[in-house]
Amino acid sequence: METISVSDLARKMNLKASEIIGKLMSMGMMVTINQSIDSDTATILASEYNCQVHLVSLYDETVIESDKGRSEGERTRPPIVTVMGHVDHGKTKTLDAIRNADVAAGEAGGITQKIGAYQVSTPKGVITFLDTPGHEAFTMMRARGAQITDIVVLVVAADDGVMPQTMEAINHAKDAKVPIIVAVNKIDKPDANPEKVMTQLSELGLTPEAWGGDTQYVNISALKHQGIDDLLDAILIQAEVLELKAQYDCRAEGKVIESRTDQGRGVVASVVVQRGTLHIGDPLVAGIYSGRVRAIFNDRGQKIQEATPSMPVEVLGLEAMPNAGDPIQVTETEKDARAFAAKRQELKRFEDAKAVKKVTLDNLYSTIEASEVKEFKVIIKADLQGSAEALKTSLEKLSTKELRLVVIHSSAGAINESDVTLAAADENAIIIGFNVRPTPKAKSLAEQEKVEIRKYNIIYKCVEEIQQAMEGMLQPDTKDETTGTAEVRNTFKVPKIGVIAGCYVTDGVIKKTCSVNVIRDGVVIYTGKIASLKRFKDDAKEVKDGFECGIGIENWQDLQIGDQLEAFETIEVKRKLGKTLADEQAEAEKKNAAAEVSAE
Repeated sequence: METISVSDLARKMNLKASEIIGKLMSMGMMVTINQSIDSDTATILASEYNCQVHLVSLYDETVIESDKGRSEGERTRPPIVTVMGHVDHGKTKTLDAIRNADVAAGEAGGITQKIGAYQVSTPKGVITFLDTPGHEAFTMMRARGAQITDIVVLVVAADDGVMPQTMEAINHAKDAKVPIIVAVNKIDKPDANPEKVMTQLSELGLTPEAWGGDTQYVNISALKHQGIDDLLDAILIQAEVLELKAQYDCRAEGKVIESRTDQGRGVVASVVVQRGTLHIGDPLVAGIYSGRVRAIFNDRGQKIQEATPSMPVEVLGLEAMPNAGDPIQVTETEKDARAFAAKRQELKRFEDAKAVKKVTLDNLYSTIEASEVKEFKVIIKADLQGSAEALKTSLEKLSTKELRLVVIHSSAGAINESDVTLAAADENAIIIGFNVRPTPKAKSLAEQEKVEIRKYNIIYKCVEEIQQAMEGMLQPDTKDETTGTAEVRNTFKVPKIGVIAGCYVTDGVIKKTCSVNVIRDGVVIYTGKIASLKRFKDDAKEVKDGFECGIGIENWQDLQIGDQLEAFETIEVKRKLGKTLADEQAEAEKKNAAAEVSAE
């Protein structure tokens, strides 16, 4: 690569590191064994030993060549359809109606929080469905759905119309350049208005075929199972137009939709095969990890021997959890798979190391400024890799200029002892479990170390509670509230105590615990605490308007007849999180867009 450490160079040249360091010193370079030198220096150094240096991009070494396969192996494949739309518009219900299964009832809070993949056999052909979450926190997961899909079914509720995530789904589909079929759901409701939906969507560029456009609209009711056949017909017609073909007799390639750790089964990756056929025993690379296919299960949990294109399956046998959206490729041999995985991990380490910010004189001030910002640290554990990522994105958006939320670690799997130890090391870090629970050992360790574990199964509840916790960390604002005013009618000198003002309370109430502003000719000349408050000779806790009293003020003797005394209490006001960094970024983008438009 562009740089190499002295120890690595010595190993490649088959020399001792001390010899190379000596040579570099003689060339005027003071280096240590772990320091990196650039390729030019390495070339000059190597030429001293009659060695040659070849620059190879590490990225090129991580690319696995696709298996072309034979031309006769290309056949028609089932379409991959992603169901998208706003939260609670009936995406999962529509899928249930197609599959005759009830998934929505099993979802926490009735909202889907993971990508479900199903294959449905209809009398007219097989279709693969991806069900994506609608909640705004799952943008990344929806975008991944759009990347591996052929057709997007946009579910819009007839009574609700176009909503924010509907627009987002349209943008994802347009970016992925895939055709959209609109399913107008809930038409059985009395306030359903399919025409309104058509009008709103045609303004966004989805003109119905009935109005001379090219977007298919299907009116359905997922609850009543109306229009489902029409929707399947529309999908299959669209698939015929697209002429979807894939190579069947080559090494399999696909995408990871989701991954998780399962008790007893190890790492389980949900995969959609895009080309080729995946067999049990195939060596493969998923993202930066290698493995060997130990078992394949279909969407109904049945064990199968092989997976063909467009098939959603669960694969066992990977060494670690790949990220959702990672490519998955079968290699010639297991040795190749391990070599590619090692190279990819090295590239990732190199990229991560490059991303570490060093403190320089230029960024010293901003570094100091950033270190003064309070940090709220969390560790996220979720049942699925995609959910952990969605939760991390949502929580990081809560950061403001004076309070930053830092996710120390996020991954899928149960909360274990190492998570608790990590949280304990970073004092005041809390652990968030999303659809997962702590192991008994981790639970007892957390109690011992006083580490807080919060358990959630609905994402917006989690975001809401964390926001409230962060607001509790902000310094409260103080505000002075006037309780009453009094007028000085006379002054008395008392030995050993000083000047006491004989006052008449004109408004509100004067309390012993209050502070007072001494006002003369409309100007505040002193602010201090009340030293004594008396009615005749007795001490009083408070004196209401219309009564007379004697007031002594701490460290202030210059009281004159006609002065006004304004009593006030300092109260603390709980602060709310101001504009988050995400809000500020969105505003800046809007301003830039507006400036570009006006410039044009």
